Amino acid sequence: MIDLLKLHKHFILTHLKEGDVAVDFTMGNGYDTEFLSKTVGESGHVYAFDIQAQAVESTAKHLREVGCPENYTLIHDSHHNVKNYVKEPIKAGMFNLGWLPGGDKSITTLRETTLPAIEAAIDLMDHDAIINVAVYPGHEEGDLEGKMICDYLAGISRHKVCATKVNILNSPSSPYFIVIETKTLEKVPYGRSHEKKKAD
Repeated sequence: MIDLLKLHKHFILTHLKEGDVAVDFTMGNGYDTEFLSKTVGESGHVYAFDIQAQAVESTAKHLREVGCPENYTLIHDSHHNVKNYVKEPIKAGMFNLGWLPGGDKSITTLRETTLPAIEAAIDLMDHDAIINVAVYPGHEEGDLEGKMICDYLAGISRHKVCATKVNILNSPSSPYFIVIETKTLEKVPYGRSHEKKKAD
């Protein structure tokens, strides 16, 4: 049976490499932050966001314990404010929606901040970049959140980004994820890559 978590990371690794910049938009307990930190290495950088101080503290402790390079910035703020902190193009971003594992289940990601965060993430994407969004439709807000994201992405030109949904067809309440990708530099006729070509 397909392990969606492993597949999630497999897609990230097709774009992200040492020296790149990545963002964990929902740091939680820091496992995705760890994955990104170790992937980009000492010459790269990871920004990680969470609105809960508990998550920031838990992540900082975890990253120290597992020996991650000091290549990360942990930010106690909502992910929709990403542009206040991240000024350079990113190669990868991860959203793990829902609530903090082991935390207060009444505090979840919300549509009113998730959509602006995804819009900002897309705007920050470099050429040959990826954003992965893990969605949990087993609770009402998660179901509505996922539908909102899918509706939004369905309206974006495929010449700007390619958006793919990966889900288990015969288990509609199971988690699924969405992959958002930009093309390689030589094929992207828009955004930063286009501007870079003109500058060259």
